[in-house]
Amino acid sequence: MGAALATMPFFAACSDEENEVIDPDPETPTLEDQWKNADTVTWPADTVVNLTDHYTVPEGKTLIIEEGVQIIASTEGVGTNLLPIEFTVNGNLYCLGTEAKPVLFSVPESERTEANTFAGLWGGIVAGASCEEMLLDHTIIEYTGGDVLEGAPAANAGYYEAGDDAYPQITTNNVNGRYVIMNSILRNGVSDAIYMMGGNAIIMNNLFVANGETGEEAVNVKSGCAVDVAGNVMFAPNTNGLKLSSSDQSDVRSQARIQAYNNTMINAGWRRDSDKGGSIYAEENVRVHVYNNLMVNCKFRAQTPSLDNLANVEGGYDNVNSVIDYNYYASGAQEVDPNYVYEQGINYSWEGYNYDHDDYYDGVVDANSIIATENDSKDPMFVNFDINATPLTSYVYNDNWDFHLQAGSPALTGGYGAGASDMAPLFGTTGLTINGTAYKSPAPQNHFGAYGAE
Repeated sequence: MGAALATMPFFAACSDEENEVIDPDPETPTLEDQWKNADTVTWPADTVVNLTDHYTVPEGKTLIIEEGVQIIASTEGVGTNLLPIEFTVNGNLYCLGTEAKPVLFSVPESERTEANTFAGLWGGIVAGASCEEMLLDHTIIEYTGGDVLEGAPAANAGYYEAGDDAYPQITTNNVNGRYVIMNSILRNGVSDAIYMMGGNAIIMNNLFVANGETGEEAVNVKSGCAVDVAGNVMFAPNTNGLKLSSSDQSDVRSQARIQAYNNTMINAGWRRDSDKGGSIYAEENVRVHVYNNLMVNCKFRAQTPSLDNLANVEGGYDNVNSVIDYNYYASGAQEVDPNYVYEQGINYSWEGYNYDHDDYYDGVVDANSIIATENDSKDPMFVNFDINATPLTSYVYNDNWDFHLQAGSPALTGGYGAGASDMAPLFGTTGLTINGTAYKSPAPQNHFGAYGAE
């Protein structure tokens, strides 16, 4: 469709030099008209798409979004119920951003404020049950999490309950779908950043910031999923960086399998007032291998429901076929904001790591992990992040932080490196093929966390 697409009324084409907005011709086709005679639609580089209504990529069709495109969702609401705008993918979606020119899903610039961090201004990306492929590369998604209301497309499709749920930034539903989310930023959302209710996925090399207002995670996986999660930085998720579950497992929805390794989680769990959460949570027969992760100033260690339920599909993880071990827990010396009161009475990260928690599987989960104490912080020596300086409940990210490890860092070595086949990535060899390209999960590294030495 080329440059002519930029004259459509839902686009404002921007000059690279002057950022000039070109007024469209009101007689040109609407957004929905694109699909009448096309199986593939391309939104060309460096254009702006203004959404004032729900948008859907139809089943069997493909939307390609090139580098530098900005998709700006109105916050005025849709229809009489003022529904948050949804971006529904029933076909295929390929977001092809670059480091210099990422694809942006956001709201008008004047509304991108700290006060709106958890305002839930639009509905996020909902990949439907017929979405076969989705690639998000160098893509920013922010200010999501509006309430799912009566008449919302996600409620009508049965993905969410009207009146009970808020939108994650990304939802997947097809147990046979293929999804790659990489090199992207998912920030400032009321609900989970990624909520997987089905599909095969690689989630790698992303930055998660301020995900969840009252009880949500950076990555939340359910049954019917096979996922590699690697090389991600997760800053200040409300509850966990990773919530891993095989809930609703059935003959149709297979046991959830997740390989989660070399991720860095910081300040997880402190904004939730219960005893749940704080870094990693594994439940309901999920099959996982979670290792070589670096947790800094998180509220708790990895948890699984009480030992009495370990063999129960309704309780703990699949302890026969899983490993949660060889992780690194570091703690700063700062005390939590006294306005945050927890049932356990913990005030420091090291206290949470060493708390006598019912959901700690001592001697098995994290039996070989490195765990900070009151007198030994296990400082990983980041290039630019003082583990004693940032408040535990803070969710404001500083772009100057650098989570690479300094030379001599104790986190540079000691991770799991034996290479057992069941510890390997699910998609490290064959990969996942998206739009004809095979994307492979990164190889596990012997250091802890997302980054090694700079």
